[in-house]
Amino acid sequence: MKATAHDFLLAARNRGREQLQDILQIGELTGCIARLAHMLQRERGASNIWLCSRGRLFAAERELCIQEVDTELGLFRRAIAEPDYLPGSALFVSLACALHYFEQLPALRTQITVQQIQPLNAMEQFNITLRHLLSIVPETSNVVDDSGVARALAALFSFMQGKELAGQERAIGALGFMQGEFSDTLRQQLVDRIDSQQHCFDAFCSMVDLPLRQQFLACGEPCRETERLRRIACTRLQAADEPQRALRWFALLTTRIDALKNVEDALINAVMVQAQQALGQVLQQTEPVESDIASWVAGHGGYDGERYFDRHLLPLVRQQAQQLETMAQQLASLQATLEERKVIDQAKALLIRHQGYSEEQAWQTLRKMAMNQNKRMVDVASAMVSVADIWRLPTKE
Repeated sequence: MKATAHDFLLAARNRGREQLQDILQIGELTGCIARLAHMLQRERGASNIWLCSRGRLFAAERELCIQEVDTELGLFRRAIAEPDYLPGSALFVSLACALHYFEQLPALRTQITVQQIQPLNAMEQFNITLRHLLSIVPETSNVVDDSGVARALAALFSFMQGKELAGQERAIGALGFMQGEFSDTLRQQLVDRIDSQQHCFDAFCSMVDLPLRQQFLACGEPCRETERLRRIACTRLQAADEPQRALRWFALLTTRIDALKNVEDALINAVMVQAQQALGQVLQQTEPVESDIASWVAGHGGYDGERYFDRHLLPLVRQQAQQLETMAQQLASLQATLEERKVIDQAKALLIRHQGYSEEQAWQTLRKMAMNQNKRMVDVASAMVSVADIWRLPTKE
């Protein structure tokens, strides 16, 4: 029997219907991933505080987080037990990698319990596990051709990435405040997470409708106290009242991340609604007639350079652009840090030369002035250097 255009149009419609039915199941899987990631993010932060306090703080909170992660992990395993609806081998690879790192989680927890791992190393292992878990989400977008559903999934992934970076910010800040200092490396990591999460949230806002943007803006932006603690962490090597400040930081960031989780849930629901609407349109389609076939061929037949580029080449271009943007952000962030350090060094040199201070005394003086004026150290240093320029004082030794 000879195949006809009518046969292939029916096949295309059937495939589209199957894809949309699959996305409803994938929406449930995405919800499992979001809940599991949320609880693992909490365990990461609680483990940092527990390690930095040498087991004095957050013991009960950490145990509760472990129980909740294990519960969500069981639900996740059940969701992927029958993966017939999952698309392509790439997703299977992502699932295998995520499960591999979850299988390493008990050993990591044991190391944390007996305090045989450094907080920074423990945090990185949690980060790797979360990175592979979240990488499952973009692979699910290959299951559907509907542009509305694909856009909703892209917005969701951007948001989940931003939320994970906010979780890393919470863990890094808790670590630095508990230790009483932010090394250059730790401070740079914190700055990068702050900058990168904002880019993710900007991308999310560009792809969603007004109600979701308003929900995010109403509850997802950092509060004034969080911004103040950010400035302290990003401009000072040492901090006073370490445990109290670390706990306050953790509480503030947890409140924000919990609010982001509500937005994330709304996003997942938006994916489901979009898929249900698209599926409803497909189910309402009638048996195609000759005019339907002609219209379909006119819209899909032949070589369409623009559509080919968008489907096959544009994703590669976007990926390259994203990589370049990331590199540019990292370089810009590093350059800003170096420039700030240069200004602070100039101010220290002034105090050393004209007040007879040691380098440590000069540093502590700038630090105290910044605290008293509730300003960043670099702003205080910049004002001092500006005054020196007015009076034509030398700013270098």
